[in-house]
Amino acid sequence: MAEARLYFDWNAGAPMKAIARARLVELLDRPGNGSSVHAEGRAARAVLEQARRSVARLCGAEAKGVTFSSGGTEAANTVLTPDWTLFGKPYRLDRLLVSAVEHPAVARGGRFPADSVEVIPVDGDGIVDLAFIERRLAELAAAGERALVSVMMANNETGVVEPVAEVARIGRAHGALVHSDAVQAAGKLPIDIEALGLDVLTLSAHKIGGGQGVGAVVRGRNGFAFSPLVTGGGQESWARAGTENVASVGAFGAAADAALGDLGRVAEVAARRDRIAATIREIAPDVTIFGAPASRLANTLCFAVPGVAAETAVIAFDLAGVALSSGSACSSGKVTASPVLMAMGVDPALVKGGLRVSIGPETSDEEVSAFGLRARNVLAAMRKQHGTAAA
Repeated sequence: MAEARLYFDWNAGAPMKAIARARLVELLDRPGNGSSVHAEGRAARAVLEQARRSVARLCGAEAKGVTFSSGGTEAANTVLTPDWTLFGKPYRLDRLLVSAVEHPAVARGGRFPADSVEVIPVDGDGIVDLAFIERRLAELAAAGERALVSVMMANNETGVVEPVAEVARIGRAHGALVHSDAVQAAGKLPIDIEALGLDVLTLSAHKIGGGQGVGAVVRGRNGFAFSPLVTGGGQESWARAGTENVASVGAFGAAADAALGDLGRVAEVAARRDRIAATIREIAPDVTIFGAPASRLANTLCFAVPGVAAETAVIAFDLAGVALSSGSACSSGKVTASPVLMAMGVDPALVKGGLRVSIGPETSDEEVSAFGLRARNVLAAMRKQHGTAAA
């Protein structure tokens, strides 16, 4: 009998939660457009508003600040715009500052002109340079320019947690707006948009077990609003046109409620992550674990073993029944050198070997043990082939 596959790629997409799946199936059988005034339309609207409240709770926000989108990428492109309003009056932004370790959805600058986008450097652990942000925002403010700063809450590849509250404090001191991509942080870190001082954050449902193809923009209570990316009808309070995907949004809401409960399981997830790390260190004592000295998500382990190329390792692990990844899962199935590791100043030879293991609350101790056995075989074979086996 074939061994069961091990899914250790939760950061690419978490398995759909049972409660979200049940909600999705239930809602697929219901007719009704959330913009219609008849009973079926009102029922669909009620589903949307219930989910809006659930997503808001996950972020410490008000429900009216939540706008649903087709996913995290659309959400990021929506907020990365020079065109904002403040209490209904135009509020034009001149510059976008993005960290060097952002997901491609943010790194490409959204709707800002390319020559208005600047990169915030990071240190060897991938932490943003706060002194650079302070200095650059002061310069822009002195020149009469307004900026939007975008720093992710936690990195999708390394799991490193960024000091977004401090970024927000600096931004506020210099009149800048601050956005954080919270796609990977949701359900793994407590999020309170007001306590963090953020103006806006973005989410994706499938990272918390809510299904693919739905996300959200969440705004703070500060009177700022973005220019819509998708225009047409008046759905989502004119913030995003197009008929809402009621079933998927409802499932997103159910997953958001469950994600709050997942916060109570962070310690056990971290213990399993650390077991995996210990096993890899035993197999390959010369392994490099990226971002290890920094605060990291409990579920994420990014590492490189000398002599092990990521491109062949991902395939070898897949053949051994293990799903893991190298870098972001948004490169059309390609295994490429990680811009995140390169921005951290990692040796190019190690960048080519960067692998990511990401697990979740439902990952079992038995699966962790099984991974250890398969990793031992895969890594030992690859190191032997390249003449780099540990003595």
